[in-house]
Amino acid sequence: MTNKFIHLYNFVELAKNNRKYPESTANNLKSALKIFENQLNTNELNSIFLVEDSIEEIFKSVVSANKNKSIESLNTYKARVLKVINDYKKYGQDPGKIQSWVVKSKKSTPLLIRKDKTDKTQISLSNPAHTPVNNVHKIEIALDSNDKAIIFIPKSITRLEANTLKAVIDSLVDKS
Repeated sequence: MTNKFIHLYNFVELAKNNRKYPESTANNLKSALKIFENQLNTNELNSIFLVEDSIEEIFKSVVSANKNKSIESLNTYKARVLKVINDYKKYGQDPGKIQSWVVKSKKSTPLLIRKDKTDKTQISLSNPAHTPVNNVHKIEIALDSNDKAIIFIPKSITRLEANTLKAVIDSLVDKS
């Protein structure tokens, strides 16, 4: 088996089929290979080892050709390409070695492993009116300012209480 760059795609597929890479990882690795493949010359396409030796120069070409991607993303792609090359050197050159490949198991982390921020206590601007309908008059009034006033008044109210409410409402009038 020759060590052409195209063989890295086949290796990733073989590793995925043998459960050495999860499908999402395999797809990410193939995407990285594709981005780098576009910048390789003929000699590099024919030699994985030449790609590994020239990775920094190739990376500069990749950065120049992919100005729409962040440098952080491109560094991630470079790390993925190097990972595939290293895994290929260990397990891909001799297909029998893939059977001895022990995949490091990652501990799955629960979604809420770190301390979540506690919810802020909700501030109530007014007390909710949870009163039975039959004991209260609810009065909604559309105001000229496109606002709405809602007043809850008990059905049985004294003249003194009505005058107090009227005085409170009168005190709210904008005097300007």
